[in-house]
Amino acid sequence: MVEQKRKSSPVVPANKSQNQQQADSNALTAGTAVALVKRTKTEIEDVTSGISEIMRTGPKRTSGLQAPIMHLTGHSREITSCRFSPSGEHVASGSADAKVFLWNTYGECANYGVLQGHKSGVLEVQWMPGGERLVTASADKTVAIWDAQTGERLRRGKRHTAAVNSCCPLSWGTGDDNLFASASDDGTAYFWDARERHPVAELDNSSVPLTSVVAAPSGNTVYTGCLDNNITAWDIRTLAPVHVLRGHSDTVMGLAISPKTGNYLLSTSLDSSVRLWDLRPYCRTANRCERVFTGAPHGFEKNLIRPAFNCDESMAASGSVDRTLTVWNMRTGEIKYKLPGHKGCVTQVDFHPKEPIVLSGSIDKTMFLGEI
Repeated sequence: MVEQKRKSSPVVPANKSQNQQQADSNALTAGTAVALVKRTKTEIEDVTSGISEIMRTGPKRTSGLQAPIMHLTGHSREITSCRFSPSGEHVASGSADAKVFLWNTYGECANYGVLQGHKSGVLEVQWMPGGERLVTASADKTVAIWDAQTGERLRRGKRHTAAVNSCCPLSWGTGDDNLFASASDDGTAYFWDARERHPVAELDNSSVPLTSVVAAPSGNTVYTGCLDNNITAWDIRTLAPVHVLRGHSDTVMGLAISPKTGNYLLSTSLDSSVRLWDLRPYCRTANRCERVFTGAPHGFEKNLIRPAFNCDESMAASGSVDRTLTVWNMRTGEIKYKLPGHKGCVTQVDFHPKEPIVLSGSIDKTMFLGEI
């Protein structure tokens, strides 16, 4: 096997000298992408003519990535969250270095922007439905909404009294880029409007820390994961709990809602299981737990590991402490892929909204983009 690596380099004017170009290259501090290309080598010898030639062959490509695997580096501390934009053209990554990096998905995967303003680690980053704004949750007890085009912070929410573990847009169905939610260790979840200075509503979970929050595509229901091992569904209109999903035997660490129908919920937990929940009004299981996926363990680090669905809801995925990304067949529960490469716990996975591409972020400070 032959492995080629290619690092992205800046475009420099033709009139610059070689020394100047080298100095500029050394001065770069932004993130870089490396294309990892693996090709098989078949040698054919022409016995009659004594001529040898090398034929390079490989599997058929399934995506528009520059290479089947792209390795993105640049953060100075562990990556806690990473997401594709709604169009799939861009990637946002949040890190314990308190920065959010913006990347192009295609080409050299250039790091074209850095959002700075949080005073502590970014624990989650989410794109708003229009793809022009981002919302971030931070350990500095704040949640912020940003203009992804200009890098400007549009609003910072400062009501929480402890680390904000999670955030999510509230209106995927309507496309409103102003409404979002946050969940914190202080046991509260707030609903925010970017046009207002203060939160517009509050969910009180009796001071039990909240680790995650997601909203149904309809915008009528919000789900929160909690330190009490349960997942609570809240009616946004009445701010009252609708039902509680029970089954995990340890803290719920991450949630994901199915993007196509909104009928299913994925949850990860410190009990080392990933559970699939049926959210439809009439389901065949009493506790709504459709399936339990295994093979993606948690560890003593107790990282927030967030799962994901692919765009057609045929696959589910999660990172794990064993430094791999696990992809399951959502209908059968069988493991389809066990993808290695990271050197530390994989904290976040995400699927491209249009192509068979999976994204992973890790505490090893890097991300992988890979076609499947």
